[in-house]
Amino acid sequence: MELINNASLKPFVTFGVEATCDHLYRVDEIDELRLAAQYLDSPLVLGGGSNILPIGNINKSVLRLELKGFEIVKEEGPDVLVKVAAGEVWHEVVMWAVNQGLGGIENLSLIPGTIGASPIQNIGAYGVELVSVFESLEAIEIGTGQVKEFLKAECKFGYRDSIFKNEVRGRYIITAVTLRLKRDYVVNTTYGSIQDVLQHKGITHPTIRDVSNAVIEIRQSKLPDPKVIGNAGSFFKNPMIHSDHFDSIKKTYLDLPGYPDPSGHTKIPAGWLIEKAGWKGKRMGDVGSYDKQSLVLVNYGNASGEEIWELAQKIIASVQGLFDITLHPEVNLWK
Repeated sequence: MELINNASLKPFVTFGVEATCDHLYRVDEIDELRLAAQYLDSPLVLGGGSNILPIGNINKSVLRLELKGFEIVKEEGPDVLVKVAAGEVWHEVVMWAVNQGLGGIENLSLIPGTIGASPIQNIGAYGVELVSVFESLEAIEIGTGQVKEFLKAECKFGYRDSIFKNEVRGRYIITAVTLRLKRDYVVNTTYGSIQDVLQHKGITHPTIRDVSNAVIEIRQSKLPDPKVIGNAGSFFKNPMIHSDHFDSIKKTYLDLPGYPDPSGHTKIPAGWLIEKAGWKGKRMGDVGSYDKQSLVLVNYGNASGEEIWELAQKIIASVQGLFDITLHPEVNLWK
C-alpha cells in the first residue's frame, strides 16, 4: 500500500480537474484494504475515476483500489461464473470475455471505469445492464473490515441505481464481482444503431465480437476520449417521466423520443432534452456540452470542478423550465 499525503486527484479522475485530498492510499492487497477499512474514518473509494467530479479540495482520505485478478469459479452447462477483482478495468474485462467466447457484456464495451464500480450504478448501454449478468459481489465493511457477500436480490438494482447508492452508501468497499456469462449467448442488436453498423459492414449473423466492435465504433464516434478532453461520459441520467407527461410534451415536440416502461412511465434521452434546450456544443470558458453528444460535459483544459458543476446546474434549470423535467447527475459529486 502506498500513502500520498495532500495528494492531487487530477491524474486519477477522467475529468482532469485539479483537486487534492488529505491522504491517498493506493491499495493492491485485500489484507491491506481490510486494515485500512477498519481504521480510516469514512474514506472515499476511487476506482478508475471515470464517474467522479471533485468539487474543490476533499478533506478526507481516499482509497484507490488497484486489486487485480480473474478467476473462473464454476461452469454450469453453457454458463460460466467469472470472479473479477475490483481494480480491473471494465473494458478489459469485456475484451477478456469476448476473447474467451463468453457472451453477455459485449454491449457494454468501452464503458470507462473499473468493474468494482459497475454494480454501484448498475452500468448499462445499448439495451444491456449489469444486472442481466450479475451473480454476486464481495465487499469489505468500513469500520470492521469484515467481508460480506451480496447476491443479486440483495443489491436492489434499478436504473443506474443499487443499494450501494442508497441504504448502505459509504458503508462497504466492493472488492470483487462475479458475473454469469454464457458460451451460447444470443446477441442483442436491437438497441440504438448497432444493427445499422452491422448492416453497413454486411454482417448478417453477428458474433459477440462483431457486436462489441460495433459498440466500440459507435461510442468512439460520439464520445470524446478522456485522455484528450476531460469528461466522465454521460453526466446525467435519462429521466423517467409519467406517460401522461410524455404525451403532453409530444404534442409540442413531435420528434420527442421515448421508451415506455411497464410501470406506466417513459424514459426520455437526457441528451435530446439538453440539445433542445440549446446546450449542445455550447462552451463557457473551458467547460461545455460536447458538440457530438450533449449529454457529455467536458473540460477543455483548465476547468475546475466548481465550473463544471455550475454548467450542470444551468442545464438542469434550463431543462426544468422548458419541459418540467428534472435532470439528475449520473456522475458522483465529491465535495
